[in-house]
Amino acid sequence: MDKIKKGKFGEKQALKYLVKHGYNIIDYNYYSRYGEIDIIATYMGCYVFVEVKTRSSAEYGTPAESVSISKQRKMSKTALDYISKKNLFDTAVRFDVVEVFLTDIGYNINHIQNAFEEVL
Repeated sequence: MDKIKKGKFGEKQALKYLVKHGYNIIDYNYYSRYGEIDIIATYMGCYVFVEVKTRSSAEYGTPAESVSISKQRKMSKTALDYISKKNLFDTAVRFDVVEVFLTDIGYNINHIQNAFEEVL
């Protein structure tokens, strides 16, 4: 499976996982001039900005470890752009990472809530 197909597969599985666990999907693959956020959802009154990382091995570290400070800054700025456009200034927000590990027989998901704080 090439990198793009692997990423799209992981995002699809993450969407299913989040819906199954009570998240309301608001948007996905949201782009701004600052970057992209894979999934935007609400959960218990909180807006959740989700980065999905899909890996078939941990040879280069866990998927969450690949969410660098630079990526966190881009997500934070993109989230602020979204919040501004939607006028959501008084809304609680958090940043999650969903790791999708591909295996020979399927996949496993690890959902890390509050994976990082807003970084600007």
